[in-house]
Amino acid sequence: MTNILVVDDEPQLLRALRINLKARSYEVETAERGVDALASVARRLPDLVLLDLGLPDMDGVEVVLGLRGWTDVPIMVLTGRSEQAEKVRVLDAGADDYVTKPFSMEELLARLRALLRRRDFTADAGSEPARAQYTFGSSTVDLAKHTVTRDGESIRLTRTEWAVLELLMRHPNQLVTINRLLAEVWGPGNTGDGGHLRFHVARLRRKLEVDPQRPVHLITEFGTGYRFVPAAPAAPEPPG
Repeated sequence: MTNILVVDDEPQLLRALRINLKARSYEVETAERGVDALASVARRLPDLVLLDLGLPDMDGVEVVLGLRGWTDVPIMVLTGRSEQAEKVRVLDAGADDYVTKPFSMEELLARLRALLRRRDFTADAGSEPARAQYTFGSSTVDLAKHTVTRDGESIRLTRTEWAVLELLMRHPNQLVTINRLLAEVWGPGNTGDGGHLRFHVARLRRKLEVDPQRPVHLITEFGTGYRFVPAAPAAPEPPG
């Protein structure tokens, strides 16, 4: 059953959305605060997030940014703010669609179905979904909380190191090309020179890998890019 997380602090709207979604056989979870929404997604990744911007504890854009730090879950924003600049701000933060209140329930449901079809198409391509937290070797990285520990001790990453690691971990077991890493971490136009990238990957290995000279999680695909492998390869069985 498709699971949808509805994040809104208006009881009447929350109730209307829950009723209409359940009537169409969706499984519905709810949250009234941004911090609860982030915790809910980290605990159980929904198929789609329906998010109001006007939350009591934080701006909804902060929730979008928090989710986009580690997951590509579809996000549809609901808001009473109709300014064009606000719409651009929300979409640039990583939301997939934007519906202005008041809205037609039928239009909302149609847009929701479109986002779910797009998600299903991506899933069929064989990509593995990211998780909020990974533990590999003696290191633990929590993408939602932006924390890194090794042997229980906090590890400090620079902003650039975190950006490189986050991009790799959002695409587990997938090749992320050198040009994509350079463009997304250093900005468009910064493609072609991988020297800075190699430097930061080497620093990440020293901080996170058990043996930085023989990495098993932050893997180089020579001449093309890098790959984050959550699980180390199994050790060969001794001869019987």
